[in-house]
Amino acid sequence: MVTVFSGFFIMGFVDMVGIATNYIRGDLGLSAIVANLIPMMVFVWFLLVPIPTGIAVGKVGRRNVVLFALLVTIIAMLLPYVSYNFYSVVAGFALLGIGNTILQVTLNPLIASMFGTEKTASILTTGQFIKGLASILGPVIIAFVVSYFNNWKLIFPVYAILTLLSTALLLSVKIQENRRDNIAPTFKGTTMLLGRAPMRYCFFCVFLVVGFDVGINILMPEILVRHGGILLADAGIGTGIYFTAKTAGAFIGALILMKVKAFRYLLFTLCVAVVSYLLLIWVHNPIVIYALIFITSFACANVFSIVFSFALKAFPAKSNEVSALMIMAITGGALIPVIQGWVNDQWGFSQSLLVVLGCLLIMLFLTLKMRRYV
Repeated sequence: MVTVFSGFFIMGFVDMVGIATNYIRGDLGLSAIVANLIPMMVFVWFLLVPIPTGIAVGKVGRRNVVLFALLVTIIAMLLPYVSYNFYSVVAGFALLGIGNTILQVTLNPLIASMFGTEKTASILTTGQFIKGLASILGPVIIAFVVSYFNNWKLIFPVYAILTLLSTALLLSVKIQENRRDNIAPTFKGTTMLLGRAPMRYCFFCVFLVVGFDVGINILMPEILVRHGGILLADAGIGTGIYFTAKTAGAFIGALILMKVKAFRYLLFTLCVAVVSYLLLIWVHNPIVIYALIFITSFACANVFSIVFSFALKAFPAKSNEVSALMIMAITGGALIPVIQGWVNDQWGFSQSLLVVLGCLLIMLFLTLKMRRYV
């Protein structure tokens, strides 16, 4: 159990892309839209890799596939540190996206299969809580190395070492796998499943929530600089608050979801997120901004895990197909920031804030459409 959950911790490394993009943009003198191609390089692989990963799982087992993903992640972290330029950064973040995709495809259904279906939302939320712990550490480590070493890029070897430790932990234990769960999905079977209404609603909800998550993390430092008068070097505090709230929301949500129906909780929290984000883009007091960042993140902390559980419950005999589609939906983290960057370049920063708001409003609409299926 500890070994499996350690994989969720490694998943959290991908969330450093938000604040890292801001540093890279400054270091290399990139425009907003070119800089936003960096998170695209991370998340585009969530479209291409999930189904081949499912096929590989059916042939060699989840443990071996996870080990391969961890090796890819180590290489991804070392590449931009050894040679820091635009091309090595793009390559490193692309490899990070590939490794993260493989981990998410293999670990989510694996941990869900260890428990009863009535606990699926709570268990997947617990995994997101572990992932959130790593997300919190990203801004903290960056702030520390900038303050004491004046080199934010030291975060790369730190993450490589942590991934190596997780790899050693996985190599030291034997995991009992259910071969029935390792049936490989097919491209045709997976895409046909997307034609079903409940699967389609879940897919696009995940697409938007990941796009929202990456988009707001790219916007957050600039919100603090423009609206709160905070220096960019200190703006990482906002990202730290965001992921602290996200982690707290996942932990508390896991407990609440044991008692409260998942749909009711999802609908309520999305309404809170819409209101808090609307306030966030208008206020100019840094303390209030921090508070609203916390509330917005807390409210959205469980969207991914709840929607994932809805899809697994709707199609219990097709867990691999469901997992592949849900992870493919994470490509929202690639497309939404590019749209956001384009709007920023064309019409300005204030207008780009509306892209994230649109994600929240459409998620709320899709959640209402899911009512009849959950």
